[in-house]
Amino acid sequence: MQQVSSRSGERAAAAHRRGVQLGQIVTIVGFLLPAAIIYVGLVLLPVVQANYYSFFRWNGLGPLQNFIGLANYTRILSDRVFVGALSHNLQIVALSLLIQLPLALGLALLVGRNLRGRSAFRTIFFMPFVLSEVVTGVIWNFVYLPDGGLVNKLLQGIVPGLAPTAMLANPKSVLYALFVVITWKYFGYHMTLYIAGLQNIPHEIEEAARIDGASGWQVLRYVTIPLLGNTIRLTIYLSVLGALQIFDLVWVMTTGGPVSASDTMATYLYKFGFQRFQLGYGSGIAVLMFLICFGFSLVYQRTAMRRDFE
Repeated sequence: MQQVSSRSGERAAAAHRRGVQLGQIVTIVGFLLPAAIIYVGLVLLPVVQANYYSFFRWNGLGPLQNFIGLANYTRILSDRVFVGALSHNLQIVALSLLIQLPLALGLALLVGRNLRGRSAFRTIFFMPFVLSEVVTGVIWNFVYLPDGGLVNKLLQGIVPGLAPTAMLANPKSVLYALFVVITWKYFGYHMTLYIAGLQNIPHEIEEAARIDGASGWQVLRYVTIPLLGNTIRLTIYLSVLGALQIFDLVWVMTTGGPVSASDTMATYLYKFGFQRFQLGYGSGIAVLMFLICFGFSLVYQRTAMRRDFE
């Protein structure tokens, strides 16, 4: 009788555990399902559709009948305007890594420690990031106006008699003028990330290095920067992806002009995919953008950011 009751108790306990596990699974699925549906519907499905549409010559209105294979991709890669747009994205990437991020890091080191009034400085530097890209673009269009714009007024104040310069209408200066706006808007965001990283560095470690005879520069180079490595790698990752996908600011300020001198891959996609109703061709551009961003993301996370997840 004791054996029978013991077996019955074990079976009841096992059934209870299975019921608890099943309940946990149902709860987990219930929480994940809405997000999974949204992710599949708004991310995975459009990627698959764009890949499919890219093999057709299609204006988005009629049925998909004119299958052309890889012709769209051949046309994209042989178009000098697209190659130029890609080079503009890469130039913004390079300028961001060489200027924007070091500037943000320098300001973070300045306002994140013992500077008087640092809270006010943090707020001021972060405020441009709060503005939308459209609002930022409209504001800076007025700043860059040839007649009465703030930039030209400042230049004429420094160099009296200097002729007004239309920076956004000059193919040689437009990309750099846009980069100034990009830096103004986003460096405060990166600075905030660096400040958060600095706050996680124990002061005892830096103080111990100073006690051992390290100078301020040596403490910064051999202690602070290495301990800030994971934050630096994150900001590089975000900056590169943002530069590869940038659209709003460029479109509001220049629409990719003059003569495609400020076109990016995203503005090039918009012009062909939506303005000219070449949705098959535009889908091919979108697929190439996705592959470039996904390829960079995969390689960067597997190499530079791998140590941050170990």
